[in-house]
Amino acid sequence: MEVHRHTKPVQVIGPFGESLRLADLPDSNTTRWVIRRKAEVVAAVNGGLLSLEEACTRYDLSMEEFCSWQEAIDKSGLPGLRVSYLSKYRTENRVS
Repeated sequence: MEVHRHTKPVQVIGPFGESLRLADLPDSNTTRWVIRRKAEVVAAVNGGLLSLEEACTRYDLSMEEFCSWQEAIDKSGLPGLRVSYLSKYRTENRVS
């Protein structure tokens, strides 16, 4: 009987259409999170290159922080990852 194991892909499609491998991801000690780096980590998790837990551990992220990146991309695309954009978006949509 053959056992089917879930294997991770070797590469996924990155946020700009490029091939993305584990070696292409930001360093684990990254502290300055620009749009491109955030988007690469989200693409890696969405494509199965990293699990959510692996990404959070590797980059010392909380689940909430990662999920906020994912939600920002889903709602507004890459510009949604800008800190200034998020501040503006939250202010405009705040319920009084």
